[in-house]
Amino acid sequence: MLVVHQKKFTLGIVLTVTFFAVLFVMFTPLFGGRNAFEAADELFNSISKGSSYFVDKMRAENRAYEGKAFEVRIAVKDPWGEKALALLTAAGAAVQAEEGGNLKVSGDLGRLLAMALDDSESLFHNRGEEVANKYGFPEKEALFLWWSAFKEMTKSFKEQEKFEEAAFIEQVMKKAVEVGYNYYGIEPKKASAHAGILSFALVFYVAYTLWWGYAILFLFDGLGLEMKAGAKKEV
Repeated sequence: MLVVHQKKFTLGIVLTVTFFAVLFVMFTPLFGGRNAFEAADELFNSISKGSSYFVDKMRAENRAYEGKAFEVRIAVKDPWGEKALALLTAAGAAVQAEEGGNLKVSGDLGRLLAMALDDSESLFHNRGEEVANKYGFPEKEALFLWWSAFKEMTKSFKEQEKFEEAAFIEQVMKKAVEVGYNYYGIEPKKASAHAGILSFALVFYVAYTLWWGYAILFLFDGLGLEMKAGAKKEV
């Protein structure tokens, strides 16, 4: 295919080459041993962590469930049975292993949820050793077990038509357990303290997107490729 507009085609080539040159640089570990995407992801996670703490709110709402008795049967897959039993027992629940890998769990719902909230807060604030020392196994495993147990408990409560309890447990899962697990090991940062880099990231994202768009535009224009509207047929 012949080049029709040499200047536009050359400009398109330059934009394409420089676009991929910058992309190559962004994939190199020049940012503290991380590439640009990893560094940006860590920064955004640190900033979002500062606005993702809901444990105190969950604790306040949990007071309504203190002293409320419950009994559920939950399914626990291997090899988590023994650890789940230890976790729930430490939270004051009466746990009985049944056939088929199920656990019969009963006790004070508010007390059980309070323990899960404490563990979630510990991981959120990067104090995982508190949880690991409490149960004798890794801290992230503990939160995974809380999440798994609550998922099963929610099903059981819905079967018992205890929809209020089920809904609150789901809130604890999403706003405490999942948040603690996902943000564990991340240091919180304020957006105001990083306004410069955030502004640069936004401007760069827009400019880099346009960069590639114009590269394609000039390449195609240089080759004489144009989009034309089709002729309208008369009826």
